[in-house]
Amino acid sequence: MEISLEVLRAILDAYPYEVVFVDRTHTVRYMNRAAKRRYGERVAVGNSLFNCHNESTRPKIEAFLQRADQGEGEMFETLNGQTGEREFFTPVRAEDGRVIGYFERHESPWNRDSASEPVGDYWKRADEIG
Repeated sequence: MEISLEVLRAILDAYPYEVVFVDRTHTVRYMNRAAKRRYGERVAVGNSLFNCHNESTRPKIEAFLQRADQGEGEMFETLNGQTGEREFFTPVRAEDGRVIGYFERHESPWNRDSASEPVGDYWKRADEIG
């Protein structure tokens, strides 16, 4: 079965975590529904990632890309002290293995008492609190 672009978009929109795909020129090329909801106007398809990321993060991102070019997969970036999220740099590869872009993957904080809470509900609640 061939998967169409429409189906791929629907899959990514069903994914409760934000996906902001950025190409090698650091241009935002795709955002799923969760990303649009979370980032609003701060991030837009066609704009530079550095419109929302501080330009001082460029060397860090370039270093991650260099490691990805050498074959490394997903890499831990940081624990966000504000949100409690763990953040990962995730390279995206073409069929031939070339890194064609990347996205940042976030893991929302959780505890055993709320482990079954859907991510979208968590972020809705977090937005209302803070």
